[in-house]
Amino acid sequence: MAKITTTPPESLCPTQITVGMIEVRDKQQQLAALKSAEQEELLRAHPMPAVLGPRGKLYITDHHHLGRAAVEAGVGRVFCEIEVDFSAHDPPGFWKEMEESSWVHPLDENGVRHIYSRLPARLAQMVDDVYRSLAAYVRNAGGYDKTGKAYAEFVWADFFRRNVAVEIVTGDFGAAVRAALPLAKSHRAKSLPGFKGE
Repeated sequence: MAKITTTPPESLCPTQITVGMIEVRDKQQQLAALKSAEQEELLRAHPMPAVLGPRGKLYITDHHHLGRAAVEAGVGRVFCEIEVDFSAHDPPGFWKEMEESSWVHPLDENGVRHIYSRLPARLAQMVDDVYRSLAAYVRNAGGYDKTGKAYAEFVWADFFRRNVAVEIVTGDFGAAVRAALPLAKSHRAKSLPGFKGE
């Protein structure tokens, strides 16, 4: 059984470069509106999956938006579920294990891959990808189904990056969601994870 631990969100290491800051701000407001005990209850119910890495650092493999929102909201501690201990590995061996487990995604806000040393050291250093927010909001609006496939939201973000102009996404986010919904259900998206069709 995985071990649950608590830690300040500032100490967590991300395994991806980007988050969707529109989604982060929504989660931040949700956390900030809760009393301390309610915050703890919510965070306990959504532990962040994590891997113990070199020098005992905790690398989260999911829930990056919640983690960043906790940092922004000034939350004192979050809950992590340690899935595996890779702390005995040197950095190259650690990243090899992470890659083989699909637990790292070093792509930037333009969909360009980087070396692992370019990953942000802290959640607060992650960069905004507006298409990550678009993918989340389209999913929440019923455009596609949530799936257990690793980094599915990145696949959808890249699909929308190629099909919805950035000026629409940054200029009128609601209009971008409305434009992206029929795209998500079109034949052009049928190979994407969670596709549900018309």
